[in-house]
Amino acid sequence: MGASQHAVTTGPNAIGAALGLVGDEWNLLIVRAALTGPRRYTGLQQELGIAPSVLSARLKALIDAGVLAKVPDGARSRYTLTRAGSELWSLLLCIWAWEQRWVQGESLPTMRHADCGQAFAPLLACRGCDAPVESRDVHVELGPAGELSRAVPTGTNRRRGAGSGASGPGLFPMTMSLLGSRWSSALLGTTFLGVRRFTDFEAALGAPPNTVSDRLRTFVALEVLDADYELTDKGRDLFATVSMIVAWGERWFPAPDGPTLLARHVTCGGDFRPVLQCSGCRARLHRRSVRVDAPVASPTLERIS
Repeated sequence: MGASQHAVTTGPNAIGAALGLVGDEWNLLIVRAALTGPRRYTGLQQELGIAPSVLSARLKALIDAGVLAKVPDGARSRYTLTRAGSELWSLLLCIWAWEQRWVQGESLPTMRHADCGQAFAPLLACRGCDAPVESRDVHVELGPAGELSRAVPTGTNRRRGAGSGASGPGLFPMTMSLLGSRWSSALLGTTFLGVRRFTDFEAALGAPPNTVSDRLRTFVALEVLDADYELTDKGRDLFATVSMIVAWGERWFPAPDGPTLLARHVTCGGDFRPVLQCSGCRARLHRRSVRVDAPVASPTLERIS
């Protein structure tokens, strides 16, 4: 079933379904590679340094979800992004920007807006009024499908192992420490709903106490939350990434009982739908207007086209 036909009837809601896909580091690396054009199996394996069994499983999951399509190409096949997969460029852009801003010691690519020629950082804005948006500018409440336990993705650990072959700029080490386990990604989302007390995290997610305690310790150690479990500036800056995950999930994996979240832009009063703008010229960004100047030669980072 293609992504445009998905409707989550039981289990994860739109956010849980989205996190089950984009909360997997290998999935994001495959999507990133495919953004530059169709890829063959052997090319992906060599480029990412991924084990064949892992690559086969991830490709199947992405095809089943309607994110990738397998297209015949002579005697072999190529893997190409669907519309749903192509729209993940904005999420990858937000992840790159957050890691560039907050992760020390990483050699990350510089993003350049082809329309104005300037190096830029993506700015989150409201699609309705084009005003810049921060987390405090959006009022969020649970929608009809907003049971938080349904936002917990299936699976356990979805991060690359320490000995994995993929390396170089464009990876997401700290982001995946926040999104790469099922409870971490769900807990991060609850922080933007105002959950602050340990017992409230436990009740909202239905997670075991030791799991909640472990994830909160990790978030505090990464300085995403302070000792009182309040979002820090670093944590609040993840709002763009979270917004893109929510918007993508609601668009491609809607629950039949309605949206997971109801988000209102306080400034204009309309429904909040995220878009990205260039920090240099303030024009809206589009996939084909973003170029990436890699600090080292890397064919997967030359251009998002």
